[in-house]
Amino acid sequence: MSNKFDKDNIFVKTNRYDDIIDLPAPNPKHHKRMERAMRAAQFAPFQALTGFEEAVIETARTVDKKIVLSEDAIDILSLKLNYLKSKERHLIEIFVTYFIKDEYKDGGIYVKDKFTLKKVDEYERKLLFTDGSNIAIDDIVEIEWN
Repeated sequence: MSNKFDKDNIFVKTNRYDDIIDLPAPNPKHHKRMERAMRAAQFAPFQALTGFEEAVIETARTVDKKIVLSEDAIDILSLKLNYLKSKERHLIEIFVTYFIKDEYKDGGIYVKDKFTLKKVDEYERKLLFTDGSNIAIDDIVEIEWN
């Protein structure tokens, strides 16, 4: 076949490289061959702004503002805490809805978890649980039990 460009078929076979196509790659004379992993690293994607993607995700993440309880809600919560204080020896299972402050943003999230109450610590203003965890009373918005 000819070496001329065929406008109808761009994959025209030429014989220009038949003499070298099956030869092994030449070895460099003045330096050692680059390792395959190092050579592949040259073609790895480049990230010009390191941490940019994480910053965008963090900015897009939403948080809730902490609720300020009304006087009535505070009174109801106090009644529930007094009841639980009187039942401390019985290891009551309770559901607590509470606020967890976000480490990076102003605000946080509300979580509802099940705990087994160990003690109502009025001095430290915390609920202590049998698993060793505790929640500040000021972060609680709801307490429920069966």
